[in-house]
Amino acid sequence: MIKVKKRPVELVVISDVHLGTYGCRAKELLNYLKTINPKTLVLNGDIKDIWQFNKRYFPKSHMSVLKHITSLLTNETEVYYITGNHDEMLRKFKSFKLGNFQIVNKLILELNDKKAWIFHGDVFDMVVQNNKWLSILGGYSYDLLVLLNRTINHALEKMGKERMSFSKKVKNSVKGAIKFINNFEQTVISYALDKGYNTVVCGHIHQPKITTYVTEGQCIKYLNSGDWVENCTALEYGPTGWELYEYNLSNPLQQKIKDKAI
Repeated sequence: MIKVKKRPVELVVISDVHLGTYGCRAKELLNYLKTINPKTLVLNGDIKDIWQFNKRYFPKSHMSVLKHITSLLTNETEVYYITGNHDEMLRKFKSFKLGNFQIVNKLILELNDKKAWIFHGDVFDMVVQNNKWLSILGGYSYDLLVLLNRTINHALEKMGKERMSFSKKVKNSVKGAIKFINNFEQTVISYALDKGYNTVVCGHIHQPKITTYVTEGQCIKYLNSGDWVENCTALEYGPTGWELYEYNLSNPLQQKIKDKAI
C-alpha cells in the first residue's frame, strides 16, 4: 500500500456527499480526505442524506468517512457542519458545539481581509421550499440515475471507451435546468452583494464552479463545491487563493486542480 503524504490546507469545503445513498462516492471521498491535513473543514450540507436514509443500507465505506472526519477533530482541525435540505433535521441543533465541532446554518469567515459567506444554498431553491415532496421524489430518481450511470460507465471502461454522465447531459440539454442554475446563481450573488460579502460559497446544485461576477461595478466571487456523487470535487483555500479540486477517478494518487481564483 502506497502511503500518501498529506498536504496542509488552510480551509476545505465539501458538500452534497449524500452518505447513505447508492450514488455516494464514499471511497473516493475517503481517499481524498486522507491526502489532506486541513486547518478548517467545512461540511456544507447534504453530507448525510436523511431524506433517503435506509437502515439496511449504510456501507462500511460510508461509516469510514464519518470516522475519518471524527479523527480530524482530535488533530485540532476545526469542523463546521452547515445544514442542507437533505439533512435539515439537524437545523434544530444549530449552534451546537462540542470541542472543535459545531453545527451551523451558515458561516461567515474573514479571509485575507475579505468577507466570505458559506451556506448550502437550498434556501434560494423555491422547489425545495414550496414542494418538498417533489424534491424528495427527485432525490430518489437522481440516485437511481446515478446508479444506472455508474453501471454503464463500468461497462464502457472495460471496452476502453470514455465515461459519460447522464445527469450532466440532461442538465445541459434541458433549458429549464440551465435557467434554474443561472437564476440560482444570480439570486445568491444579488443577496451577497446586498449584505456586503466579497465571496459566496455554496453547494446544493451539484455544479462545481469558481467565477467572478461584476454587478453594478461591484466584483464578487461565486464558488460552488460541487458534490461527491458524480463530480467528486472540493474547494480548497490557501495562500494562493481558492482552488477547485477534482478527484481523478482514473488515477486517485494524482492531485488535480480543476479551476483557480486568486
